[in-house]
Amino acid sequence: MKSEGIADNVIRTFEAYYELLVQGSSGKIGRSEIAPPQDSNLVDYNDLSSYRKEEMLKETVVIKLNGGLGTSMGLSKAKSLLPVKGNMTFLDIIVRQILTLRAESGYDVQLLFMNSYSTDEDTNRFLDRYPDLKKGGLPLGFVQNKFPRIRQDNFKVFESQNREAMWNPPGHGDIFTAISSSGLLDKLIDGGYRYAFVSNSDNLGASVDTAIPAYMQAHNIPFIMEVCNRSEADKKGGHLCEDKDGVLRLREIAQCPDQELAEFQDIEIYKYFNTNNLWIDLKALQWHLIVGDGVILLPLIINPKSVENTPVYQLETAMGSAISVFANSKALMVPRQRFAPVKKTSDLLTIWSDAYELNDKYQIVLKRGLSNVPLVVLDDKYYKDIDQLSERCTEGIPSLMGCKKLSITGDVWFGQDLICEGNVDIKASGRVQLKNRLLTGELQL
Repeated sequence: MKSEGIADNVIRTFEAYYELLVQGSSGKIGRSEIAPPQDSNLVDYNDLSSYRKEEMLKETVVIKLNGGLGTSMGLSKAKSLLPVKGNMTFLDIIVRQILTLRAESGYDVQLLFMNSYSTDEDTNRFLDRYPDLKKGGLPLGFVQNKFPRIRQDNFKVFESQNREAMWNPPGHGDIFTAISSSGLLDKLIDGGYRYAFVSNSDNLGASVDTAIPAYMQAHNIPFIMEVCNRSEADKKGGHLCEDKDGVLRLREIAQCPDQELAEFQDIEIYKYFNTNNLWIDLKALQWHLIVGDGVILLPLIINPKSVENTPVYQLETAMGSAISVFANSKALMVPRQRFAPVKKTSDLLTIWSDAYELNDKYQIVLKRGLSNVPLVVLDDKYYKDIDQLSERCTEGIPSLMGCKKLSITGDVWFGQDLICEGNVDIKASGRVQLKNRLLTGELQL
C-alpha cells in the first residue's frame, strides 16, 4: 500500500479491518442484535418546511459518489457519462443543477465528485466543458482509496501479473477517510463549509434542500440519512434498524445471516431503506477523525469474490453505516421523488420515458400529476446491457406516464407512439416490434 502512495491513515484503517477478518469476524448482524427503529429516531420530511432558508447554501458542499463503471449494464466507463435525458448525461444534469442553484441564490455552492481510480480521468476530462464550475481554489473531486484483495485460503494478499486485479474499491464508506487524507476536509471547513450533502451520481432525485442542514443546525444533529418506505422492489437493499441501545444502524444484505434472509426482505418488519442521500456535519466528522488519529471505523462488510479463479475477500464498508458512529443521528423519511437511481436498464428506461421530466432547475421529477414511479421489469436476456436496450429504443420510447407496471418477457422492440397504461404484461415468443398502439393488460405475442 505504501508503494502505491496510499496515505498512512488509509493503511491503518485497512489494517484494523484486516485484523477483524483474521480474528474470524463475519461482519454479520443478526436479529438478536437489532430491532426496527423507534419513532424517536425518525423525522418526517414534511415537518421541515419552516426551517428552509437559502443562506444555508453558503455552508453546504454537494458531494457526488462517482466511482461506478456501470459494469452491470455492460459499461466500461463512468456510469455518469451515460445519456439519461435527451442528450444530457448524469454529469451534465448534476453540473447544471449546481450552476442554476448558484445563479438563482447568489451563493457559490461547492460541488465535488468522489471518483474511483477507474473513473477519475474520464470524469475530469468531461468536466473541462464547464470551466465556471471550479470555485474557491478547490478541485472538483478527490479519488477513492483502494484496498488489497485477500486470499480466502491463507489470508495473504492476492497477487497477480495484472496489478489492477490485486486491488478493490473499499466501498463508499471510504469517503470519510478519502476526503480527510486528500486534505479537502480541512480546506472545506476553513472555507466556511459546515454541511455536506452526499449522494450517488446516478440518483438524479437527490437535490439540495436547505431545510435539512438548517434542521441539523437547530437540533445539533451531526448526521442524517434520507430513507424511503420499502417496496417489494427495494427488499434486497440496505435497511434501517437500531441496536439494543436505540442507536440507529444500517444493515446491508451482505451483513445478514443466510438463515435470516427472508426476514431481512420482509418490508413489514423493516419498513425503511437507505437512499444513500446523506447529510453530514463536517466539523463533527473532523472531530471523530482527530479522536481516531485519522481513522473512522465502520461496520465491516466481507465480500467474497473469485478473481482469476482464486477465491478472495474484499473488505468494504458502506457510508450509511456511519449513522451508528455519530451520536444523535437521525433518519429522515422523504418522498420517493428524492430517490430516482439508475442501477439497471429498467431504471434507465423509466427515466428516459415521459414519466419523468427535467424541470427548469435541471431536477429530474415525476411528471406533474404522477405520485408513483412506474415499475418496469425487463427480460435480462434481451435488456441487461445498455446496448441491448438502446437498439430496441432506436425508433421510440414507450409512454409510461399512465403505466403502473410494465413487464416484458422476450424480444420486444419499441416504435413510435407506443402508450402503456395500467398494468402491462408482454410475453413475446419471437422478435416483435410494437408501435402506434395502446397497450393494456396481458399480451401474448
